Amino acid sequence: MAMLRERLRVNGSDLVARKLLVRVLALTGDLGAARSEVKELAEHLPANDPSPAIELGHALELSHRYDEALAAYDEAASVAPTSPDGPREGGLRSARWGEAEEARSRLEEALRRGARDAETWHALGLVRLHLGDYDAAEQAYRAGAAAAPGAAESWLGLASVAIARGDAGQALAAYDEVVARRPRFGAAQLGRAWALMRLGRRDDAARALDRAEELGAAPAIVARQRAALTGGEEGDAHSIRPPR
Repeated sequence: MAMLRERLRVNGSDLVARKLLVRVLALTGDLGAARSEVKELAEHLPANDPSPAIELGHALELSHRYDEALAAYDEAASVAPTSPDGPREGGLRSARWGEAEEARSRLEEALRRGARDAETWHALGLVRLHLGDYDAAEQAYRAGAAAAPGAAESWLGLASVAIARGDAGQALAAYDEVVARRPRFGAAQLGRAWALMRLGRRDDAARALDRAEELGAAPAIVARQRAALTGGEEGDAHSIRPPR
């Protein structure tokens, strides 16, 4: 705090430092001081800039006042009705809190306002998947994959959609895309093993399990998948889904 305050004494227009000070103050539990810094931040910005309300939301979130934080993100959306930043922030946070309905409407609004980043698309895919809207989830994940072609996260989401549908072929294709981007991700090999078993390609499934074990995948899950393979079963899809 002392370093940031000295920085702001020398250069009061350093908005990055001021935003960071808001968060540090919130982390120390001094929400009143954080609110004062938010007001000071607003003095350096246009009236329709969503940043002060977003920073207040961060401070409230760090203080575990989640309903108030969401209200602040919604205020940011209202203050700047053409900016995606407010609804995007509220949507991402709601998704992280497990509030799928709250997240969906805000993320879709952010996209209507022009957000096109992979994180927003991925979060929207996740909440749509949780809500059982598989077609819409797939559409969001594919948009996320297009927005970040080198990232694996949206392909993991597409694998989860395929598993939810029971479509082993699509799951395998998605996990192959994950492996192409993250060759040492053992959970993807577990997913491949499940899909290959469902497709009747048991030798390929065994090789995928060997690779998963080599890469340090969870031993208990590897053992369950091996038991399913040797017992002629299809395996447990829920046991191989990687974190989303």
